[in-house]
Amino acid sequence: MEPSLELQKAIRGKLVAASALISLVPAKSILDSNGLPSVFPCILIGEGQSVAGDDIARRRHDCYLDLHVWTEEPGLEQSKTISGAIRGALFDAVWTVPGLHVADLHITQSRFMRDPDGKHGHAVVSITAMVKETA
Repeated sequence: MEPSLELQKAIRGKLVAASALISLVPAKSILDSNGLPSVFPCILIGEGQSVAGDDIARRRHDCYLDLHVWTEEPGLEQSKTISGAIRGALFDAVWTVPGLHVADLHITQSRFMRDPDGKHGHAVVSITAMVKETA
């Protein structure tokens, strides 16, 4: 089992179930995809990492995941609004992840960048989770 993959699936599930977020970004535009987006706005599930914990069985992990928010706007207002809706969708959630107990999950940072083309906004929302394998 790769804990970051199971966590990614659970996070996407929370995002597509959040009506406040879906009013800003359609569920079909929240996906794991490479390359530049073809539709705007969208959330691309980006890079992930799992780091083994210090328990003797190596069943605890720190998982990291980036969500990339892309908008079609000259500024960053929409990307910041969507990032706030992501925070709301993940805040204080009860996590049911097959094979994992999620001890903690939180957004560690949100970064906002202007695309050099002047037509797109981009945000990166970084998530950290402490998990333990249960199966």
